[in-house]
Amino acid sequence: MIAAAFALLAVAAIGFFARLLIGPSLADRIVALDGLLLIVVSALAVETARTGNTYFVDAIVAVGLLGFVGTSVAARFVERRGG
Repeated sequence: MIAAAFALLAVAAIGFFARLLIGPSLADRIVALDGLLLIVVSALAVETARTGNTYFVDAIVAVGLLGFVGTSVAARFVERRGG
């Protein structure tokens, strides 16, 4: 089950990375970057479940908060920019 979770996360990461490169708009790239951060958080959570260590929980919280704040700032920038 863990291997399947990592495989699905890898497929999703490839999709988000493609959207990050292709675009076409800045908003698409911001959403793709937020999706990649979500993939990182999910991969850390799966790794925590696999190993049973709680060392990654702090990283999960930090990356999650960073992603939220970064997406919020980018959304404000796009809104003020007008597109």
